[in-house]
Amino acid sequence: MSKSLSYIIVTPYTVAKSRIGGVLSRLLSRLDLEFVGAQMFGADEEFTNAYADILLSQSDPKNPDAGRLLSEYVRNNFGPTNNKVHRSLLLLFEGEDVYKKLSDIVGALYPENISTESLQGETVRDTYADLIYDPVDYNKVKYFEPAVFTPRNKQLADNVLTLLSKWLPTQPNIVTNKKGLEEQTLVIIKPENWRFASSKPGTIIDMFSRTGLKIVGMKLHRMSVQEALNFYQPVEGALKKKLAPSIASKAKVELERKFDFPLSSKAEEVLVETIGKEYAYDQFEQIIEFMSGYRSTDIDKENLEDPGRVKCFILIYEGKDACKKIREVLGPTDPSKAPEGTVRRDFGRNIMVNTAHASDSPENAKKEMVIVKAERNRCSYFINEYLKTNK
Repeated sequence: MSKSLSYIIVTPYTVAKSRIGGVLSRLLSRLDLEFVGAQMFGADEEFTNAYADILLSQSDPKNPDAGRLLSEYVRNNFGPTNNKVHRSLLLLFEGEDVYKKLSDIVGALYPENISTESLQGETVRDTYADLIYDPVDYNKVKYFEPAVFTPRNKQLADNVLTLLSKWLPTQPNIVTNKKGLEEQTLVIIKPENWRFASSKPGTIIDMFSRTGLKIVGMKLHRMSVQEALNFYQPVEGALKKKLAPSIASKAKVELERKFDFPLSSKAEEVLVETIGKEYAYDQFEQIIEFMSGYRSTDIDKENLEDPGRVKCFILIYEGKDACKKIREVLGPTDPSKAPEGTVRRDFGRNIMVNTAHASDSPENAKKEMVIVKAERNRCSYFINEYLKTNK
């Protein structure tokens, strides 16, 4: 069976209520699909109406009114209000039987038994959606919040993906109504969180949600070797300064013990410049490999900008004191020294494998966002490549 591409769209209400982490935890821990893209977007009137029209045209013999209900929801909730956009989230998944797998995890729009006692929290909609009927007129919906959207067949999926392929390239990857007025910070959920199906990325986002900050940008990223080199350049000097003398001192002790004669301070200086700095550089290269999947010495110069072979997740948070609030929840670089209840204490293993990175100042956040190209997103690229080969 060939692989297909499909999507989840997280509604503006679910995004605004900081439920992204919970939704992602449910999806990532229970799916054997490849998670290939994520993009925050602010639907304009053009997209809102076009998407609503597609939903209205769908037919479901079991639930003939579902298309109308979903279409009306999109028209009433996705577009701008008073010239302010509402953030929605696009998630892309690829794999075999993708429509059924996503639909099963999202859950039915109309459960067979809609009593409160019947809900089990098994699906995304069981947990986060609401469908409340008028107690007097049971055929009338009093309140409806679907939480997420996903297509149940290839035709509907391809229709929406075609719409997105034309519209997404014109949209910013960072969606904000207060451009330049709010502090922004960068968070990277590191590669160790993506090696197997896990709720960890979603749980980490859930922990950051306690800050009250908004996620205004998001993308799944494969950091190139050049990006890793640029990003961690300040670390290289710090490693040489910190590690070279200590390694040289240990080497001096071992050599004196091995050959049974004392080494001069001049000899120790040579050890700093040779063994010490080589060790520090190797530690730096381990960081580059950890973040990109390659050491810089393993890649030809013309390939340094190519996407790496490991995933990370980039998020842009916005709000007052964003850098400080995120780093308080993240915890210190060394997980063993992090307070209980912080991200690094709960999920970090050591100074390098410490779960996530967060900018330490607004100024560095801006620099780091430039390095990882936070303004760009490859979702439209993946959609276009899929549509080209599946016409």
